[in-house]
Amino acid sequence: MLNRFAAGLCALSLGLAACVQDDAPAVSSDDVDRALPTADQVSIKLPETTARSAGELATWYVATRGVTSTFNGGSIWVLVLLHAIVKFPVTSVASDTLTWGPWSDALSPAEYKLDVHVVGDGTFAYALSGRSKTTASAAFEPVIHGTADPRAGALAASGEFVIDFDASRRVNPVDSGDAHGAVDARYDLAQRHLDLAITTTGDRGEPVVAGYAYNGAADGSGDMTFEFSADAGGGAALETATLRSRWRSTGAGRADARIAGGDLGTVEITASECWDTMFARVYYADSAGFAPTSGSEAACAFATADLPLRN
Repeated sequence: MLNRFAAGLCALSLGLAACVQDDAPAVSSDDVDRALPTADQVSIKLPETTARSAGELATWYVATRGVTSTFNGGSIWVLVLLHAIVKFPVTSVASDTLTWGPWSDALSPAEYKLDVHVVGDGTFAYALSGRSKTTASAAFEPVIHGTADPRAGALAASGEFVIDFDASRRVNPVDSGDAHGAVDARYDLAQRHLDLAITTTGDRGEPVVAGYAYNGAADGSGDMTFEFSADAGGGAALETATLRSRWRSTGAGRADARIAGGDLGTVEITASECWDTMFARVYYADSAGFAPTSGSEAACAFATADLPLRN
């Protein structure tokens, strides 16, 4: 999809220079490109190693990576698309708004356009919109919209954006993937901080609300908390599950989890697992007897569990 989109933009750009008005804002496509976050900048990173222990790979380390991959993958394609679009000349300018498109590849079921509003204080507001070519009289609807503040420099920028996966599927069910719901992301590159708020549905159509907070450090260490409310108890009430993972720059880390509320009433289930620099388990314990306790908590990179207080 990205290659087709870029190719079409290239062809379209051949006649765009004459479209730019004399009252265009004093910014360039490069300014917009630098202001928008890249997929790498707002991705959640975990420690990596090429070495693997022959022992058990820590279960919650794998789960942490799975959650991270899901959220990263859901936003990468649209952020890459934004940066591909602004590499080409602007299609038109209306006062303080730059527009790329609308454009569509002949074989694509959708067409897209990007509008970037240049705010006088040096920040930007943007929206990538699309509409289906298979639905008569379909209107453009935002797939992603957000704001970007590059005033502290590209490596210290901040901002927020919302990706509407349901809109993406309505616009283009062929290329949009299986994601549904929406993700609201807020980032501060200077602080290496990322917050995600997710609204979606489970396998049975039940509502799922989740939050993700990530804090990284220059040495590669990190701290992430993932919390979601969903039906885990079989009744009408929603339980809340919380998972916090912390890791050192060496890769060694600890995950602590809690399931509470909903149909569990006053019961609270907790569990902890630690892994070493080879991502092998060195400690495990839970309060419900899901698995035998193993290892020693003294071997953990972080000595004690530390979960956020329950709301």
